[in-house]
Amino acid sequence: MKSKSIIKFTLAVLVIAILAYIASCGLTIGNFSIPSALDAERGIKRGLDLAGGSVIVFEADTTEAVSEDNMAAVREVLRNRLDTHGYFEGVVSQQGDNRVRVEIPSVTNPEEAVAILGATAKLTFRDSDGAIVLTGGEDVKGAQAVYEQIDNAGTKGYLVQLQLTSAGQKKFAEATARISPKTDGTNYISIFLDETEISRPSVSETIDSDTCVITGEFTQEYAKTLAAQIQSGQLPFALKDVELRSVGPQLGERALENSLLAGGIGLLLVMLFMLIRYRMCGLMANVALVGYVSVVAIILSVFRVNLTLPGIAGVILTIGTAVDANVIIFERVKEELGVGKTLRASVEAGFKRAFSAIIDSNITTLIAAAVLYYFGTGTIKGFAITLFIGTIVSMFTAIFVTKFLLRQMIGFNIKNPKLYSGVKGGKQNV
Repeated sequence: MKSKSIIKFTLAVLVIAILAYIASCGLTIGNFSIPSALDAERGIKRGLDLAGGSVIVFEADTTEAVSEDNMAAVREVLRNRLDTHGYFEGVVSQQGDNRVRVEIPSVTNPEEAVAILGATAKLTFRDSDGAIVLTGGEDVKGAQAVYEQIDNAGTKGYLVQLQLTSAGQKKFAEATARISPKTDGTNYISIFLDETEISRPSVSETIDSDTCVITGEFTQEYAKTLAAQIQSGQLPFALKDVELRSVGPQLGERALENSLLAGGIGLLLVMLFMLIRYRMCGLMANVALVGYVSVVAIILSVFRVNLTLPGIAGVILTIGTAVDANVIIFERVKEELGVGKTLRASVEAGFKRAFSAIIDSNITTLIAAAVLYYFGTGTIKGFAITLFIGTIVSMFTAIFVTKFLLRQMIGFNIKNPKLYSGVKGGKQNV
């Protein structure tokens, strides 16, 4: 049993060491690649406060009066576009009656920022003569890629489903009734973003419904791209950029380094406390904590999460959550040892008794993170993302990884209870 415990423990530590290496240095095997968390180009993206970015000011390109509702719709569309591209830390704010200011982190080329937003694009549906049938925002509510039956034979595939407004439904019914009977090859409706045609679906029948679909031999990627293009084009009017400029890090170039240094010092102090207070239990918790930090860094890097100071705060907060869970467990273990139970029984009972409290506290944290993500914007949403990811990973490492490591240590036949908790007494047999 001792040899099996040694092998299991060694493999577990080796896996954690590999994860730590991947998090710091990255991994590339053929076409498979995990970027380093420190790689600013391919890894974790930095927010505007840490890495700078671009500022674009858009103005409504219309001679008509701009209502507050229309400006609210513009802000919402631009906000959604930023979120779609993963720039959760971006900021969208109104300036005056007809201007919107957008701040995009990490994109230092303003022209590239405009391309990402596609904010000058206006969505229109046109017939073969170029007459506008539908316009984005006014007539089209949204679009999404779905996987379902695409023909009468029961074949399934990817298609794009459109949601129309009541006014759009009426216009579309009239247009499809007029276009569908054509037999000269002009029975189609073209979809344009500005003057760029992005799709040309044919029309074979009158469509009088608030939903319709665009079908074809679509791949998943193409269907999602087309849906995103239609979704992003729903502006009530065109926008023109009146100001483009790049900005430096709002908190200074060394803000990230100083923040990571402070977090590292705090982590080391916490690990030292755990080691002194809980002896062998604390050592195993520290090993699991290294695994936690590595896994979180890899997840943030792979999904290219925008990290700002609030996001870093979310990660550090979940480190505290992980340590708190271990403290609850180890205090329970001490109590069990104090009443004379064996070391193995005390560890098992400690984890079992602490399990419900840990689950309850983490679920409440996850609920808070979900609420912040749903209702928040910008840095609040970024904080919620790191808090959610960190809580899930910390719960796993605190409950399962630490327990696995402790079981293997007990299998080494290290029997003195004082080495595990500092408690005198307790049975020496495990």
